[in-house]
Amino acid sequence: MKELTVAATLENLSAVQDFIERELEQNDCPMKAIMQISIAVEEIYVNIAHYAYNPSVGKATIRCEVGGEPVHVTIQFMDSGTPFDPLAKKDADTTLSADERGIGGLGILMVKKSMDQVDYAYESGKNILTIRKELNK
Repeated sequence: MKELTVAATLENLSAVQDFIERELEQNDCPMKAIMQISIAVEEIYVNIAHYAYNPSVGKATIRCEVGGEPVHVTIQFMDSGTPFDPLAKKDADTTLSADERGIGGLGILMVKKSMDQVDYAYESGKNILTIRKELNK
């Protein structure tokens, strides 16, 4: 698994996206999957940058692996910030208007809908969010 560790700041979003996109392109991933994964990566990383260590700054580690049968990409996001399981919150009700729905929840819902698997664990003082997308769909 390839790995990148950065300070969890918004300024490092492009480095994280470049890292993931480079891995996907080197493995001939379909453009549709690259776009879906890029959006999910942005959503997850921005949330880490905004909330994991607020108001201080800590590290975020992103791991990426492409392979397996069927061919899939697995990406892990790890931070040592405040424990937070984004999957524990009830999905946003998209049938309600924005005013009725309230703030939050749409981003992780989008990630869950666009990926084949999304898992969260808190292990050894780290938040670990793992997304997986099959590439032959």
